[in-house]
Amino acid sequence: MEEREVRVPAGPVELEGNLGVPEGARGIVLFAHGSGSGRMSPRNRYVARALREANFATLLVDLLTPDEEEQDLVTRRLRFDIGLLSGRLAGATDWLSENPDTRNLRVGYFGASTGAGAALVAAAGRPGAVGAVVSRGGRPDLAGEALPRVKAPTLLIVGGEDEPVISMNREAMEQMGAERVLEIVPGASHLFEEPGKLEEVTRLAAEWFARHLGQGARTRRIG
Repeated sequence: MEEREVRVPAGPVELEGNLGVPEGARGIVLFAHGSGSGRMSPRNRYVARALREANFATLLVDLLTPDEEEQDLVTRRLRFDIGLLSGRLAGATDWLSENPDTRNLRVGYFGASTGAGAALVAAAGRPGAVGAVVSRGGRPDLAGEALPRVKAPTLLIVGGEDEPVISMNREAMEQMGAERVLEIVPGASHLFEEPGKLEEVTRLAAEWFARHLGQGARTRRIG
């Protein structure tokens, strides 16, 4: 279940990533990090490790290049460029469909914060490839006009103390036609830093992916 570093082509750039594929994986989860974060996010790495223990492959990628990350530290604009981020996710999804280790695995997205909005836009653009989406403290509202086109079953997980984001998630749900569920974790803040709260997020995500990616894994080619 060890990870290896990979270079993922996405349009005109290559993204740095970490790919972990357990033997007999029943699906693969592609992570879309949130504002100002990346593939080394301790929260996403915790979730990814737990998903691999549950026999899911994982791919964590930096959606921005090193130069773009430096630029974003100053401008804080690229982290909200949903078109750019969703395009990078779509490129990574296409790469998974061609990689020998992952091409027969159904894809799920795990998006955090602004990454959840990008994940939903990418899922709307790849309806045949993406089998499920999970959002952790996400901003699905940022997906805008793409929300009605999302076909993948979507789980929205929000902390009970994160009231503004709860409202944003409820408003986004009203625009979605796909199966969607809102799970509010009592006592959790936006980052789920309280004891046991991130573990609850991980449990909910693993169950959602098991339900929607576990059936037919390795029997359906992506794309």
